[in-house]
Amino acid sequence: MRFVPAGDLALSVEFAEEISVEVNTQVRALEYLIQQKGVPGVVEAVPGYRSLLVYYDPSVTGYDALCEALRPLAAQADAAVLPAPRHVEIPCCYDDPELGFELAGAAERLKLTPDELVHLHAAAEYLVYFIGFVPGLPYMDLPERLTIKRLDTPRTKTPPGSVSIGGAQCCIYPVDSPGGFWVLGRTPLRLYDPDATEPTLLRAGDRVRFRAVDRAEFDRIATAVDARAYTPAIK
Repeated sequence: MRFVPAGDLALSVEFAEEISVEVNTQVRALEYLIQQKGVPGVVEAVPGYRSLLVYYDPSVTGYDALCEALRPLAAQADAAVLPAPRHVEIPCCYDDPELGFELAGAAERLKLTPDELVHLHAAAEYLVYFIGFVPGLPYMDLPERLTIKRLDTPRTKTPPGSVSIGGAQCCIYPVDSPGGFWVLGRTPLRLYDPDATEPTLLRAGDRVRFRAVDRAEFDRIATAVDARAYTPAIK
């Protein structure tokens, strides 16, 4: 573990060089301990795969003092200090070619049938390592069998709610944005809603499962979401 300056308003706590569940657990545990202890001067902590970016108010604390305050907390950062994770169910329509417009191509690349790809994707549980790239976008792991090279030419727009895979990652695009992942389907849920009490649906540390729905159920849920009459299944 090491501390690295990040300009004059932040520092990065780097736990390791590799990406792993164990390292990311340490990152999230340190973020939680900082929140619980109310470390003076800390403005915000932003988790990544293997590091935690800590913003601070230089009028309250300095780089050296903050390093000293964080060092004993980092030593305690492991799974034991974290609360139980949330389990979130994400409805996803795979079987409509308008929504899962790259499902067939991804299945062919993976030497699977579309049905086999849907089964494998929906059967897995996904860890949200962190939220990034655009507001509300979860970086999640992916079963090894579904590892796939990203698109050779990224698209300039990806519809919100697109459930996608690329490399060794799974993600859900929360807003219209460029993207290089293969779109398997779409969820009617809003991953990012700036008018909601909690603008982002998912959090680092969440466990996610996808539930396959047909187009009729997708449309029913989308109507309820638009009316703010739908409550996602979160336990």
